[in-house]
Parts: sequence; structure tokens; C-alpha cells
Amino acid sequence: MQQAYLFVHFREMCTPDGEQLRFALSRDGFHWEAVNDGRPLLWAYYGDKGVRDFTIVRSRIDGRFYILATDLSLAYTMRAHREGFWPYVSRHGSKCLALWESDDLVHWSEQRLVQIGNEDFGCLWAPDALYCPGTDDYLVHWSSSHASNGYGQKAIFGAHTRDFKTFTEPRVLYRKPDSEVIDSAIYEEDGRYYMFLKSHGKPNRCMLLSADSPEGEYTPIEAFNRSMEQIEEGLYEAPTAVRLEDGRWCLFLDFYGASGEGQGYVPFVADSLRSGEFRRADEAFSFPYGFKHGTILTITPEEYERVRSHDWGRIIGW
Repeated sequence: MQQAYLFVHFREMCTPDGEQLRFALSRDGFHWEAVNDGRPLLWAYYGDKGVRDFTIVRSRIDGRFYILATDLSLAYTMRAHREGFWPYVSRHGSKCLALWESDDLVHWSEQRLVQIGNEDFGCLWAPDALYCPGTDDYLVHWSSSHASNGYGQKAIFGAHTRDFKTFTEPRVLYRKPDSEVIDSAIYEEDGRYYMFLKSHGKPNRCMLLSADSPEGEYTPIEAFNRSMEQIEEGLYEAPTAVRLEDGRWCLFLDFYGASGEGQGYVPFVADSLRSGEFRRADEAFSFPYGFKHGTILTITPEEYERVRSHDWGRIIGW
């Protein structure tokens, strides 16, 4: 084993502890085990006091690990705004992302909030981050509504950073003309860039697009659309993927077509992103419970053992 895998995620629960940060580990990308018995490892004390939609990166600039997340708690906020909750949050939600950082994956900073959006943005949803070799920095991207179209259909926005403290002015990365899009995840394969995202119409499914550079222009891969015809429309979101040691790609789509903890990721496998041909592969995977919207980091066997054996009894930040 030359590499292992760390899955950063949350759980779909009706109490505040569901919307906190959890880890899971795998030696092969298929068989996953909970860290800390599935209990939170990091807790949000600021902003909405809940966090969702995690991404994690190992910085090629300073070697540190950074976790970013949506600053949002359904457990708290939905109870305060039951009528028209999603339109309210989309327009008036947090303009910040939650962030933690670490040198070793087990000792983490306290949560801090980084403001990337100004008052022209609605809530900043589902951040992800991609290293850009041409500019030697990171492209942090997310979905949001915006004043430029009357806070209508959401688009994918991005901003660059080298230190996860200061960010360039956000700009549109991708706007779909016939529906809103959310939950972007971008990967590089053989010098080309591939963006997974969730489309809310035509099709009402996750999509895969490609471009020559991280900034686009992104165009759809029709082979992926055809491969997704095997699943129902309107029930899957939050795509995240990882490349295995043998070169294959594992794609995970978050199934939200059930109530409560019946939700969680389902797996697909492809030989390449370029092909766009993903096959559902439930029987090849095992999960200790339903993982909700997160991302996977490739780690070393030594890091795997460090995370697995660490005493997580004390919640960081206390």
C-alpha cells in the first residue's frame, strides 16, 4: 500500500452534533471505517455554529492541511425560519466559509471564519479547492446566488488564494443558462480539468464538464450524462471523487432521496474522467454509516496510522 484515503464529512442528523466535522479512513478507497466511533472531531463555535459540505487540501505551498466548509446549521437556522427556509438562507446566509488548519491531521486550529463574498452574494455553499500550477495558488470555488441576476439561479464562483487568509475578487467560473448549478468539484487528469456539479434542470442530475484550464470555459461531457441515466433525477448531489493507485476514479454522489440517516453517498467507478463512463458499484464498497457531503484526501500509510490511533477524546477548541 503506497497511499490511503481520508474522507471528511458530516452526518444527516436533526441535532446540532450532526452538522460537525467527522473523519473516515480507508486503505483501498472501497472499505471505510469511522474515526472516533463516528463522533465529531472538530466543532463549529462561530458563525451559524454548524458546518456542512467539507473539503480538505494538503497545500503544495506551505505543506499544511486546510479544511473549508459551508457556515450553516439547519438544526438551528431552520427552526428559526421554518417558512421559506431555503430562499431565506440562499439570500441572507453566511458570506463566510468556516476553516481549520493543521500540520499533521490530528492537531487542528480552532475554527475561524474567512469572508470571501461581499453583500452582493447570497450564502456561500459547498466550497472546494484546487491547486493551479500556472499561478502557484489555490482556486477556491463554491456555489451562490448573486445580486447580478437578482439572487436567482445559483452559479459557480471562484477566488484564488496562497495562504487561505487573503483571496482575490470572486468571479463566475460557470453559469448554466437553463438552470442553477451547485456543488462543484474540480480535478485534473492528464493536463485537462474536469468539473463535477449538480444541475437543477436539463438534466436534474449531477453533470461532468471539462476545460483546458481551471478557469474554464467548461463544456459538458455527454458520455457522463448518459451514464447517469441509470439513476433517478433529483435525488443525488454533492459529487466528490478520488483517483486510486491503479488509475481508476471513484465517484461518490450524495443520495438525499430518503429521510434522516437513510441519506448518504453511493459509489461509482470509471477508468478515466475523460471517458465519462461511470458504473455504479455499491457491492464493492462498505461504509459504517451514511457519509454526507465531503471530500477525500489521499494520505500516506503513516498518516493513516496517525489518524487512526490518535486519541480524539477531547473536542478541539475547548
